[in-house]
Amino acid sequence: MTFKQPLLDRINNREAVIGIVGLGYVGLPLAVEFAEAGFRVIGVDITESKVALLNEGKSYIPDVPSERLQPLVTAGRLTATTDYEALREADSVNICVPTPLNDNKEPDMSFVTAAIDSIAQVCQAGRLVILESTTYPGTTQELILPRLLAQGFTAGEDIFLAFSGERIDPGNKRYTLHNTPKVIGGVTPDCTEITVALYQTAVQTVVPVSSPAIAEMAKLLENTFRAVNIGFINEIAMMCDRLGIDPWEVIAAASTKPFGFMPFYPGPGLGGHCIPIDPHYLSWKLRTLNYDARFIALASEVNTSMPAYVVEKVTDALNDAVKPVRNSRIVVLGVAYKPNIDDVRESPALDILDLLCEKGADVCYHDPYVPKIRLGDDTHMQSSEYSDGLLDNADCVVIVTDHSSYDWQHVLDHSTIIVDTRHVTQAYERREARVVSI
Repeated sequence: MTFKQPLLDRINNREAVIGIVGLGYVGLPLAVEFAEAGFRVIGVDITESKVALLNEGKSYIPDVPSERLQPLVTAGRLTATTDYEALREADSVNICVPTPLNDNKEPDMSFVTAAIDSIAQVCQAGRLVILESTTYPGTTQELILPRLLAQGFTAGEDIFLAFSGERIDPGNKRYTLHNTPKVIGGVTPDCTEITVALYQTAVQTVVPVSSPAIAEMAKLLENTFRAVNIGFINEIAMMCDRLGIDPWEVIAAASTKPFGFMPFYPGPGLGGHCIPIDPHYLSWKLRTLNYDARFIALASEVNTSMPAYVVEKVTDALNDAVKPVRNSRIVVLGVAYKPNIDDVRESPALDILDLLCEKGADVCYHDPYVPKIRLGDDTHMQSSEYSDGLLDNADCVVIVTDHSSYDWQHVLDHSTIIVDTRHVTQAYERREARVVSI
């Protein structure tokens, strides 16, 4: 029996049932996109609270408003469950689970292996399995494929497998899942063809490549490129500090060159699930092949040092005002890893807060998107109410996340010392405030 054409027909006729494993920042937008394309979607997540909210049509992901989700749930095109048994009727299953690092900064593939082991138990012949989670080159063929073959399937004949790495950028209003090109690498040409057919129903542009390893490596190249260049520009900022010149003016001048230069900007460190983590997947894989990824290691060293560099700037600024860090009132503005989202994963603000607490500072934070956080020593902290008094009473204000809701002139008018890690106050009137940039 041939399985390829019936599956293609079900996809092209919008009769296929799509399973999504992992309903977070990657999985939920994908589930909604497929549901809006006309498919029935079954989402699986181990978190019961997420499943309950989704089945009520309530979203917990800012990029997916409840107003967009609710009609799909009401129409029965999107349902959620904690039970993998529901995937027995799925024609395609997308794996969108986390791929964090363990304490040794090595890939923690436990979420992926748990997902594929559960999928393999309910997978039927003629199904498509797609890994979306960012991972090291070789994962699809070395980790996923053997588990499917162990069930008696044959790749490209009665089971189809591909990798198509997620390219979600939380908070990005210009580039969404729908208009961001999707790179696809199947383990056989038929696997690629079927995966392309599926994504073409929901994504404007698909980019097929020759293998899953190519697609996996392409995703790591994208994020490692950013990590290395951010590390480089952070080191340039520290060089300029030693030289007594403004790195932001240097970058602006260099950016006037119309070719051969792409501007990157310094900051307090890397955050999010991808940029700080993904390069380590690549360097780990290369270590297994007796190769030292030196650029990645150096960039990581520079980027992870940035929170301490920011705290050093705070210390120096307070010293210049004849104030010690200990017992000084320090207000951190913004703890999300990027503007206008609620995501604090790997946020450098958490390290900055930890370091300031270790130095005995009286620290608080405000973030309109993040009502509470947990620091490394298991300290819980709630966002302070933003007010004139919050700033007036601060010995130093540290701008870590440049949310668009902040009125920077107001911050300048009510602060005496500001450490601006995002260069957002430059265009405003400083008046009495002393501003230190990085």
